[in-house]
Amino acid sequence: MSTKLIKDRKRITTAGERKVNEASTAVKSRLQIGNLQENSLSRQDKTAIIYKYKITLEYDGTNYSGWQKQNNAKSIQGALITAAQNFFDAPVEIQGAGRTDAGVHALAQVAHLEAAKKINPATLQMGINDNLPASINILHVENAPLRFHARHSAVSRSYLYLIARRRTAFGKRYVWWIKDNLDIKKMQQAIHVFAGFHDFSSFADKRMDKDASTQVNIENVQLKEFDDLIAVRVTGSHFLWKMVRRIIGIAVEAGRGKFTISDIEQMINSHTDIPAQFTAPPSGLYLEKVLYEGDILPEIRLPIYL
Repeated sequence: MSTKLIKDRKRITTAGERKVNEASTAVKSRLQIGNLQENSLSRQDKTAIIYKYKITLEYDGTNYSGWQKQNNAKSIQGALITAAQNFFDAPVEIQGAGRTDAGVHALAQVAHLEAAKKINPATLQMGINDNLPASINILHVENAPLRFHARHSAVSRSYLYLIARRRTAFGKRYVWWIKDNLDIKKMQQAIHVFAGFHDFSSFADKRMDKDASTQVNIENVQLKEFDDLIAVRVTGSHFLWKMVRRIIGIAVEAGRGKFTISDIEQMINSHTDIPAQFTAPPSGLYLEKVLYEGDILPEIRLPIYL
């Protein structure tokens, strides 16, 4: 083959490779531009202006599966989200300070609401309430800083349990009626055993919070009599599923004379399934108050009277 022919072929090959490289560079450039545009849109979505509101609400939990939104079940959170989205005519995010069980009530549950629209708090309260069932009522709405989180910002929570000494036609959904005469002094002694930092594994139903720590700090326990009602308040850093109801159940059994202080201490110090057998019904339990930095727990005020 002649030297000239070889040189001509090399020239053709080099020119072809140059065109392929240029085409490849153009494709890469277009892909990079596309990625930049996509990332820019993503950043724009993430930096969209969000407004946050702190909501305080009360509810009758009798006919609900609990606070947490569930598929194919009526929940407080689900009803609240639906009402808020109907008012805003847009998606919203709502998170609560505590997950109350099925049938448990709230006197002052706290939730935060995130939305892309700024609304006057009083207008927001009225607008959402207009879309809520009668069993749920927003008590107060206020603007909140973006760093506020209803659950993570809370420092403690208080639950109130009501025990009725007499049968009631109107309060059955809101109390636990106990026919037996209870020894109030023994109940007082029993509930104070729970105060302090303990492992409450014997009092927790782990089916819900499988990975949750059972170490809980009970800051305060109180028992107060109001004529035909006995009110028990338990305040703590957080609570496990069914924990308060089992504390109440054991305290009631102590009032019946079934358990001693030593028995209860043993339940706390060594895991046992005994408290599960005496879980108090949800009807008498209320999430009373969620406390944040600087909040003070008020005197016990009854939601109902007999």
